[in-house]
Amino acid sequence: MRSLDLSAANWRKSSYSNSDGGACIEVSHDLATVVPVRDSRNPHGPVLTFTTDGWSSFVSAVKDGDVSA
Repeated sequence: MRSLDLSAANWRKSSYSNSDGGACIEVSHDLATVVPVRDSRNPHGPVLTFTTDGWSSFVSAVKDGDVSA
Protein backbone atom coordinates (compact mmCIF):
# COMPACT_ATOMS: atom_id res chain seq x y z
CA MET A 1 0.00 0.00 0.00
CA ARG A 2 1.27 3.43 -0.95
CA SER A 3 1.70 6.08 1.75
CA LEU A 4 -0.07 9.42 1.28
CA ASP A 5 1.66 12.70 2.05
CA LEU A 6 -0.95 14.59 4.06
CA SER A 7 1.40 17.24 5.47
CA ALA A 8 -0.24 20.01 3.41
CA ALA A 9 -3.81 18.73 3.74
CA ASN A 10 -6.47 21.18 4.82
CA TRP A 11 -8.60 19.47 7.45
CA ARG A 12 -12.20 20.42 8.16
CA LYS A 13 -14.05 19.48 11.33
CA SER A 14 -17.72 18.59 11.20
CA SER A 15 -20.13 21.49 11.63
CA TYR A 16 -21.80 19.35 14.30
CA SER A 17 -18.66 19.47 16.45
CA ASN A 18 -18.59 21.59 19.54
CA SER A 19 -15.79 23.06 21.61
CA ASP A 20 -15.94 20.52 24.47
CA GLY A 21 -13.61 18.07 22.73
CA GLY A 22 -16.24 15.46 21.94
CA ALA A 23 -15.87 12.60 19.51
CA CYS A 24 -15.24 14.45 16.26
CA ILE A 25 -13.72 13.61 12.94
CA GLU A 26 -11.91 15.76 10.44
CA VAL A 27 -11.88 15.25 6.68
CA SER A 28 -9.78 16.64 3.88
CA HIS A 29 -11.02 17.16 0.34
CA ASP A 30 -7.60 18.05 -1.08
CA LEU A 31 -7.04 14.77 -2.92
CA ALA A 32 -8.75 13.84 -6.17
CA THR A 33 -9.41 10.13 -5.61
CA VAL A 34 -9.55 9.58 -1.84
CA VAL A 35 -10.96 11.29 1.24
CA PRO A 36 -8.74 10.99 4.33
CA VAL A 37 -10.52 10.98 7.70
CA ARG A 38 -8.92 11.34 11.13
CA ASP A 39 -9.83 11.73 14.80
CA SER A 40 -9.76 15.44 15.65
CA ARG A 41 -8.42 14.66 19.14
CA ASN A 42 -5.48 12.75 17.67
CA PRO A 43 -4.40 14.68 14.55
CA HIS A 44 -1.07 12.84 14.34
CA GLY A 45 -2.67 9.41 14.74
CA PRO A 46 -3.91 7.02 12.09
CA VAL A 47 -5.85 8.21 9.06
CA LEU A 48 -8.54 6.21 7.29
CA THR A 49 -8.97 6.76 3.55
CA PHE A 50 -12.11 6.25 1.53
CA THR A 51 -12.69 6.49 -2.19
CA THR A 52 -14.47 9.69 -3.13
CA ASP A 53 -17.47 7.67 -4.34
CA GLY A 54 -17.55 5.64 -1.11
CA TRP A 55 -17.37 8.76 1.05
CA SER A 56 -20.09 10.48 -0.98
CA SER A 57 -22.35 7.44 -0.59
CA PHE A 58 -21.73 7.35 3.16
CA VAL A 59 -22.49 11.07 3.60
CA SER A 60 -25.67 10.71 1.55
CA ALA A 61 -26.80 7.73 3.63
CA VAL A 62 -26.24 9.69 6.86
CA LYS A 63 -28.16 12.69 5.52
CA ASP A 64 -31.01 10.41 4.42
CA GLY A 65 -31.17 8.79 7.87
CA ASP A 66 -30.06 5.39 6.60
CA VAL A 67 -27.06 5.36 8.98
CA SER A 68 -27.27 6.36 12.62
CA ALA A 69 -24.47 7.66 14.81
